[in-house]
Amino acid sequence: MLATEVAGFPMLVKPEWFNPTASFKDRGTTVMMSVLGDQGVTEVLEDSSGNGGSSVAAYAAAAGISAKILAPASTSAAKIVQTRIHGADIELIPGDRAATSEEAVRQAAGRLYASHNWHPFFLQGTKLLAYEIWEDLGFAAPDCVVVPAGSGSLVLGCFLGFTELAASGAIRAIPRILVAQPENYSPLAAAFAAGLSASADGDWKPTLAEGATIARPVRDREVLAAVASSGGDFQTVPEDEIPRAVFSLAAKGLYAEPTSSIVAAAIPGFIARGLVRPGQTAVMVLTGSGLKAASTMADIARDRTLTDQPEAGVSPARPAI
Repeated sequence: MLATEVAGFPMLVKPEWFNPTASFKDRGTTVMMSVLGDQGVTEVLEDSSGNGGSSVAAYAAAAGISAKILAPASTSAAKIVQTRIHGADIELIPGDRAATSEEAVRQAAGRLYASHNWHPFFLQGTKLLAYEIWEDLGFAAPDCVVVPAGSGSLVLGCFLGFTELAASGAIRAIPRILVAQPENYSPLAAAFAAGLSASADGDWKPTLAEGATIARPVRDREVLAAVASSGGDFQTVPEDEIPRAVFSLAAKGLYAEPTSSIVAAAIPGFIARGLVRPGQTAVMVLTGSGLKAASTMADIARDRTLTDQPEAGVSPARPAI
């Protein structure tokens, strides 16, 4: 992990772009595809907003499995290219992320649907992030972990991993799971604030954080319950704060895609609410590289006025653990 500061508060950073396809999705995909390969599966169908699809394409290629990936037509070009380079058949679906999921369910009648959101073994891989953080901290749990959420698989993976560690006696308690969502697209945050047990409806708007544009996560009830059980909470991020967070992180050597960058933008809110506290260990997970959203990052870079505005207070990242 790396050490930095956000809004003057010490933070540890877990950059997930060191995985083979440059996103955290590889943790779950490698386990899921290994299981499917052992079961003799020869072809799979996946739907994704980008990172999940390119991850499945890569691991399917490694396993000798034919993959078809469905993605919204608005998906970042870099993720589409990566998916194609790995040899997968990709079909771009008009409309929002929900339309892509609905089309995947229809096409699942003719091909095994290996959804990273549905498949139980995906979380068995994602939970390893919790184990790795525990190991990085000298076999201790942090007090809180800050993550972005679209479908919430990272929330569930962290909760599962830390719950197992607590059950084994390796840690005394699971850390607070603090979740960032863009204000323009925050069905989980809205539901949590309203005390609902499932995703809230809303007039959601486009956001730079494309990985979070999931109106009804298939495991929304589990995600909301996990955050509540951990003593965690949600923080929404206004759209104009996302480019500022991208620039602020990049100025310190952390090139995170917008969906990842929202965690940095959310931290001041968590600090103000006492959820990130002085003297405690806080870990910020950056889920994917800025290289995965090259066209969006280029658009952000064109608005040079942002570079003249005060930074979000992210200090230089340096090796810590």
